[in-house]
Amino acid sequence: MRHLTICSGWNKKMRYIFLFVFLLVLMLLLFGLAICIGSVRVPPAEVLKVLTGKETEETVKNIIWQIRFPRALAAIILGGALALSGYLLQTFFHNPIAGPFVLGISSGAKLVVALVMVFFIGNAGKVSSFLLILAAFAGAMLAMGFVLLISKKLRQMSMLVVSGVMIGYICSAITDFVVTFAEDADIVNLHNWSMGSFSGISWANVAVMTVVVFLTAFLIFLLSKPIGAYQLGEAYAKNMGVNIRLFRILLVLLSSILSACVTAFAGPVSFVGIAVPQLIKNLFHTAKPILMIPACFLGGGVCCLLCDLIARTLFAPTELSISTVTAIFGAPVVIYVMIRQKKENIE
Repeated sequence: MRHLTICSGWNKKMRYIFLFVFLLVLMLLLFGLAICIGSVRVPPAEVLKVLTGKETEETVKNIIWQIRFPRALAAIILGGALALSGYLLQTFFHNPIAGPFVLGISSGAKLVVALVMVFFIGNAGKVSSFLLILAAFAGAMLAMGFVLLISKKLRQMSMLVVSGVMIGYICSAITDFVVTFAEDADIVNLHNWSMGSFSGISWANVAVMTVVVFLTAFLIFLLSKPIGAYQLGEAYAKNMGVNIRLFRILLVLLSSILSACVTAFAGPVSFVGIAVPQLIKNLFHTAKPILMIPACFLGGGVCCLLCDLIARTLFAPTELSISTVTAIFGAPVVIYVMIRQKKENIE
């Protein structure tokens, strides 16, 4: 019996290692494709020349180093942030279809960022990365506050999700109104951002999002044990010495920071925060936070890299919004999760 237990533990460990390696390899492969493929195709040999500092055409160098490289890195970082935010919200609400987009948190962040951008554009000012993140965080917290107030009144989680969707629609309607009546040539960029896109990302943006996302992810990883205890119920977590009030505040703050960072730089990106944590959970056959946190980050990066690649190459040179592609992949996952949850409740 002991031998079987050891073998089973070893097999699980090897499975986890294989899945992490698989996600890393897939990410690197998609990253390479994102650098090489686009409206202008660049051979891998030319990419190597640029990366090693060898002589090459200035146009090719600018395409790779100033446009595609930061864009691909942003897709990985922000995709991972979105998946982690969704994982925290699903843990917080004990609901598999909770996510920053569905609960209206992304739309709240989008509203305040749009207001800030329109104000600065109208006054010929420049919006800094930190100001965008602060604006998005304020909007995310505002939307989350409404969701938490509603959650106290409603016992059914399905109604909570519907309420979150309604909050999202209200915020999106106000944002569209603001965008429509903002008179400036730069409003085209604001409109593209409001649809969700990784285009226009600079190295300065990458530096800021790297610091914010990885610092937040590190803090989330430190909460692995409390998250694991909380997943087994509030009573169990209390018995394990978890301060439930403080813990729930931390979950809200950390998930809002991640969601705000994504919205500030890429606009609202739908379904990644819901679908990726569910896919990773089914792939690893575990909900252990110490595995789910890094796996969700990798899964989110892979998902957004793939969707961004499709968005800018499928109808090139015309580019689709990132949310259009993520919705096509993410919506079926959400529908499947809802059907499965319904069957489990009936059984």
